[in-house]
Amino acid sequence: MIFDLFRGGFSIEIVIKLCARLFVLFCVLPVHEFAHAFVATKLGDQTPRLSGRLTMNPLAHLDLMGTLMILLVGFGYAKPVPVNPRNFKNRKGGMALTAAAGPLSNLLMAVIYMFIYVLIFVKVRPDSGTVPYYLMTFCSVVAQINVALAVFNLIPIPPLDGSRILAIVLPDKIYYKLLQYERYIVLGVFALILFGVLDKPLQYLTTLVSNGILHLVLLPFGLS
Repeated sequence: MIFDLFRGGFSIEIVIKLCARLFVLFCVLPVHEFAHAFVATKLGDQTPRLSGRLTMNPLAHLDLMGTLMILLVGFGYAKPVPVNPRNFKNRKGGMALTAAAGPLSNLLMAVIYMFIYVLIFVKVRPDSGTVPYYLMTFCSVVAQINVALAVFNLIPIPPLDGSRILAIVLPDKIYYKLLQYERYIVLGVFALILFGVLDKPLQYLTTLVSNGILHLVLLPFGLS
């Protein structure tokens, strides 16, 4: 996105998209991480609260590299919320619910912003270059990034949320073996992202989920 700004020259659309990504950083990622912390706390683990992560303050959650990725390529990550599964009555179940809370919060926010997008389109039908039109663009970008974050985090490999959910069905021996190699797996994932190997699969899944959400929010307007 920043590269587009310098390469393609100034345009109001580029600035709005950049503002949308900044909004995601300071308002969306904190919700994602707070959702993890909130569910973990409700399930009996006070580690997130004691670590100062049961908060919507973005400064408590942002990671430098993950922040740069959001700005440059459209998806990234925040600092993982510390969780101690020993404090859950059901370790695997508690970890899975805690992990699922983050992506689910993103999907919920995607529904909200897609609904606002459709509402403006249906009720206002704004002309290009007007304030409602730019608001539609903003909501569309925020919704798309939320879907992208949910899809990315649901990839079932450590340390992403999907691996914690997958742990429910994986034998302990295999799951803990994967965790031993988590650091190397992360480097592999970043390499795949850097070389664009994951671009098409992630884009396909993001488009599929986005279309599903669009059909959902169109229902109240009788347009689906």
